[in-house]
Amino acid sequence: MTAAVLRIAMVAGEASGELLASQLIQALKARLPNAVFFGIGGPKMVGLGFDAWHPLEKLAVRGYVEVLRHYREIVAIRRDLKRRLLADPPDVFIGVDAPDFNLGLEKALKQRGIPTIHYVSPSIWAWRGERIHKIGAAVSRVLALFPFEPALYEKQGIPVSYVGHPLADMLPLEDGRDSARTLLGISPHTPVFALLPGSRQSELQYMAETFIETARRIDDELPEALFLVPLATRETRDLFESALHRCQAQALPIRLLFGHAHLAMMAADLVLLASGTATLEAALLKRPMVIVYQMAPLSWWLMQRIGGYLPYCGLPNVLAGRFVVPEFIQDDATPENLAQALLNLYADKTVCDGLKAVFRRLHLQLRQNAAEKAAAAVIGCLPPALCEHAAAA
Repeated sequence: MTAAVLRIAMVAGEASGELLASQLIQALKARLPNAVFFGIGGPKMVGLGFDAWHPLEKLAVRGYVEVLRHYREIVAIRRDLKRRLLADPPDVFIGVDAPDFNLGLEKALKQRGIPTIHYVSPSIWAWRGERIHKIGAAVSRVLALFPFEPALYEKQGIPVSYVGHPLADMLPLEDGRDSARTLLGISPHTPVFALLPGSRQSELQYMAETFIETARRIDDELPEALFLVPLATRETRDLFESALHRCQAQALPIRLLFGHAHLAMMAADLVLLASGTATLEAALLKRPMVIVYQMAPLSWWLMQRIGGYLPYCGLPNVLAGRFVVPEFIQDDATPENLAQALLNLYADKTVCDGLKAVFRRLHLQLRQNAAEKAAAAVIGCLPPALCEHAAAA
């Protein structure tokens, strides 16, 4: 008897989502070797046999104004995906983050009887809390990365599983500063600042010059400092280099890296970075940081109109339940403010040591073998007989 093929549709909308998706694919393949995966994904997923109908870069847009610029293309992609999935339904659909794209799609699929799983809880705890009702109508189960999230869903009767964060499983508990500096050929005594202005082109457009001018002010006060700038793509590197020319800052001691964000953060004393998953990575690497975010003025105005529920947006502060690292958002994110905050942290070893202790506790809390837990939750949403056939070698 031929083993049944288990068909799993997935959508990952950006690099951080692709990391989660690729690890989940690996964990599911180990249990269900006959499963096939398709939908929207990136090169890591394709390397695992994923059939990418559309590249994830098409969805990697942040901010209201930025989304509007690409609105017609994104809507066309979602319409095509919905049509294909309803015409030939998968056994399960997994939306990985990208809630603005995935939730509407998940609702349509769920209404047709297809199990839908949303991997990464939308940030209902920070803002747009009304979305929890939309989530409940769209998903069969939420896979939550953070320990405080399940109670929010359980209160509304929405099935949820806490799986922990895969980055906490991947990144080392111990400090890798010395080995990272050896790899990069940097003296143990050099003051090093890692600058991470974002992985999206739209982020570089709004923040590259701010980061460069911040480095200039630090250089004025600490001329022996070195700045490491890891950039994810050729496009973001080109944008940063253009900003260096506009700022006439080519003489600054800035070393550009192609990728290697973790290595740059490990080698650094302090990190300046855009709000997002990178802030969690910096915390798991036990690096004191300053968080910054700037976006199109209209996007910021719209976000403020919607309103928020927490006084902070950076994940280290959200997870700690208090301000443990400084945040500078929009108009407050001036080079003067950022440079002063970084220099203050650099000079205060007691505060930095305290932050590293906080981050180690967070790391242990999030280390849950996430990919395996997520795979178990997915399998739990499927008929046992189907999984038994798909598991047959």
